[in-house]
Amino acid sequence: MDDPRDDVRSAAADADSPAAPAKAPRPADEVGAPYRVLARKYRPARFEDLIGQEAMVRTLSNAFALGRVHQAYLLTGVRGVGKTTTARILARAFNFEREAKDGFPAVSRPTIELDPPGVHCQAIMESRHVDVVEMDAASHTGVDDVREIIEGARYSPVMARFKVYIIDEVHMLSKSAFNALLKTLEEPPDHVKFLFATTEVEKVPVTVRSRCQRFDLRRVEPGALAAHLASICASENVFAEEEALAVLARAAEGSVRDALSLLDQAIAHGGGESGGGVEVSAESARAMLGIADRGRVVDLFEDVMGGRIAPALASLKALYDDGADPAAIVLELAEFAHLVTRIKIVPSAAEDASVTPVERRRGVELAQALSMAVLTRAWQLLSKGLAEVRESPRPLAAADMALVRLAYAADLPTPEETLRRLGSGAASPRPAPARDAGPSEGARAQGAALAAQASHARPIVAPPAPASAPDDAPRLARFEEVVALAAARRDIQLKLALERDVRLVRFEEGSIEFAPGPDASPQLAQTLTRRLQEWTGRRWIVAVSREDGSATLKERADAQAAREMEGVMADPAVRRALELFPGAEITVRPKEEREPSAASGAGAMEDDVGFPDEIDGEPDF
Repeated sequence: MDDPRDDVRSAAADADSPAAPAKAPRPADEVGAPYRVLARKYRPARFEDLIGQEAMVRTLSNAFALGRVHQAYLLTGVRGVGKTTTARILARAFNFEREAKDGFPAVSRPTIELDPPGVHCQAIMESRHVDVVEMDAASHTGVDDVREIIEGARYSPVMARFKVYIIDEVHMLSKSAFNALLKTLEEPPDHVKFLFATTEVEKVPVTVRSRCQRFDLRRVEPGALAAHLASICASENVFAEEEALAVLARAAEGSVRDALSLLDQAIAHGGGESGGGVEVSAESARAMLGIADRGRVVDLFEDVMGGRIAPALASLKALYDDGADPAAIVLELAEFAHLVTRIKIVPSAAEDASVTPVERRRGVELAQALSMAVLTRAWQLLSKGLAEVRESPRPLAAADMALVRLAYAADLPTPEETLRRLGSGAASPRPAPARDAGPSEGARAQGAALAAQASHARPIVAPPAPASAPDDAPRLARFEEVVALAAARRDIQLKLALERDVRLVRFEEGSIEFAPGPDASPQLAQTLTRRLQEWTGRRWIVAVSREDGSATLKERADAQAAREMEGVMADPAVRRALELFPGAEITVRPKEEREPSAASGAGAMEDDVGFPDEIDGEPDF
């Protein structure tokens, strides 16, 4: 039984809020209809609807116009860029047929002009046409599944012009299935077309790839993706902030399907109303994705690059408390460093549709204030820090340390500054600033650069001086002495790497330039720099060069040993000994091992090339 108090409460509520907007009614044709997700509702049905694939569309348009339609097509690309959708549109184009109606002429040939739809179009796009067979190779991997295709290809189509086979994720087919398909793929009947789609084209045998026309569907640029989302929001009566669409487009990473799925989720997450429609704000989109406000990210970037590490760590903690993921924060810092670098090189990059107004304005300012060396170093440190944050059991702590490294990175001189100092013959460098006293002189210089930019002054950043070395520190005048020092300090792994992987280009005390060998560790230069500074108390610059460099110490030692072996093998006595003792081997020992000892006596028979002694009348091989 209805409670009369409900009517009273309802009337009171209406009286209290006379200005409350009424919810927009759903259209009559949608009442009771099942909801279709945006990715399905706005799936392209024509070539003109494909975004970001202009090169492929132009090639297909020319091919159809010239009547040069291939027998098999291979579509590849990342998830969600439209591979399967393109295959269905191609199936429509192969079988397009339309009677003359409403002023449109009759069409009975393959064409990419698909408006208005033809006889078979609706059934093909809904995957229910009898002559267009779709197979998911992920669940039909065996040779028996392919045999069904081969048998079916022998028969003419029932209704359409061509029988079309669409095989999705074709790389999942087994080796025997690919082999069974090869002959039919190379010489298919005239009424058969093959369309393959895959995300891992390198797993498709080259024998299959060579029999297909291949199209690589590109990731959609964030700007084009944001514009596409805006048009869909207009159709759906959804008000979305420009920054919200930019956030969703970046998060989709070039996938149209992912972008539409995120927009669906953002509409549900926002839940707000604006002017009779749903509202998607940038704040709700960021909260849904667990990422930070771009303005606050830019503030954090400026604090770190200006050496203000204490406020930077406080900002990072505040973003974390608001729900942002530490890895996402570091990633956005790296993306902003990349944006500033691009703006510095190509100023028009600031006009990209995926760039928010805050990023555009402050990115231009920072591009003028920061040098290219500082920006590239920031990118390297943030990229390394991102990997550490993702792998760390304590992501926030790892993000803290990544920002600390970046803030103090100004202590390291740029290569240009190093060469300038070496060329000026600076012999009495100033001591490095103390770490516990806050950011260094170089870090504060970056902050001064930012402040100077605001007043249109040219910032002057003095290169930080290396630390002075103690009087008893070893002096290294040759690269061989560096190797000997590594051996003396029992760092055998580094010693072996220096002997095996370093092709020396230039050596001066305090500076090493080398070309790495093919098996060299990418961290060799960094490790050598750190060890030399620990062992000598001086700052060393170790740089990787693009020049060829000299032979490694191991290559030189091997060459010397080979020359000595040639001399030994040319000795008639050695050749005679090898004839008398089949299977014997000659070993050339280093010279220091060949020095006679007091115990060997005057009768020792070991010569300069390591010819073995005779003990009790028998050669010691």
